[in-house]
Formats: sequence, C-alpha cells, structure tokens
Amino acid sequence: MAFWQASGRLISWATATMGSGRACGPTVRWGLTLGGTTLLLLLLPAAAVLNSPGDVCSQNTNRTCEECLKNVSCLWCNTDKTCLDYPVTKILPPPSLCKLSSARWGVCWVNFEALIITMSVIGGLILLAVTMCCCYCCCCRKKRSRKPDKSEEKAMREQEERRIRQEERRAEMKSRHDEIRKKYGLFKEENPYARFENN
Repeated sequence: MAFWQASGRLISWATATMGSGRACGPTVRWGLTLGGTTLLLLLLPAAAVLNSPGDVCSQNTNRTCEECLKNVSCLWCNTDKTCLDYPVTKILPPPSLCKLSSARWGVCWVNFEALIITMSVIGGLILLAVTMCCCYCCCCRKKRSRKPDKSEEKAMREQEERRIRQEERRAEMKSRHDEIRKKYGLFKEENPYARFENN
C-alpha cells in the first residue's frame, strides 16, 4: 500500500512541478515525467514482493540492501548502511535523512540522483527527436504543396495546349465563315456611322 501511496505522490509532484513553473523548459518537464514513470516501472517488481506488515525497516539496518528493499516502504542509505522508513510525505528523501546519490528504493542499483539526471537527458533527447520529426514532416508537406508533382504538371500542360488549340480552331473557323460570307455577299461590315448616314 505504501508503494502505491508513494508512487501516487511522485506522479502528483511531477504534475505539480510542471504546472507551477518551478521546472524550466520543456526538457526538464518531460524528463521529470519520464523519470517518474520509469521509477514506477522499475519499482513494480519490488511491489510484488511485499513482506508482512509486521516487518519494520530499522530491523534491516547493517544488513544488505536487498534485504532492506524487500519491503517496499523501506529506503536504503548506502553511506551509513541504514534501512529507514521511506518518507512518504515527501517525494524524494531529504538530504538530512540520506543524500540522493546514496538513497536506494525499490532496487539497489539505481539511486535517485542518477535516475533523475538520466531520465531528464533521455526525455530531452526524445523531445528533440519528436520536434525534429515534426519539423521535417511539416517542411516536406510545404514543399509538396508548393511544387506540383509531375502528373499534375503534365495535366496542366495538356490542358493549356488544348485551350490554345481550341482558340486557334475558333479563329480559323471565324475566318472561314467570314470568307464564305464575303463570297456570297452576306458579309456586312459593321460601320458605326451607318445609322447616322441613313437618316
């Protein structure tokens, strides 16, 4: 139960940190979120190995880290080999209790300091990769929309050629009709002043 309380607090702390503006920049925000998520995933196997509620963390002091961390509510401090109750009221153990570089919780080979730094870097790299992919995709779409492809160019060229041929045919037909009208005397020249002369 303590594991789920602590993990819930870890997630709420990451959410509050992102919303409060204490963390600067999207890289740190994503790193904290990814760090918290990874910490939860690392600690899930440890949650399955819960001992009876009667175990007290201080009984495992001066033993091994593995024995201490069998109980998920315990925190192992490497500097003085003590097994302490995890401070569930705080997300990370305070420096007065144990330094982050020496604190172990869930698994013995991961300390909080390294986990936060690693997850921040990995989160930043993932965010950078996603941003670069989005920019690349947007640039490719703009190029495609600006530049018509070969089939569209060919269709436009053919349409323009058809329009020109049609205009040429119209002009040719008009000239033939005019010649026929002249030949048979049906051609009347439009004189704008003819109206005035007849009056």
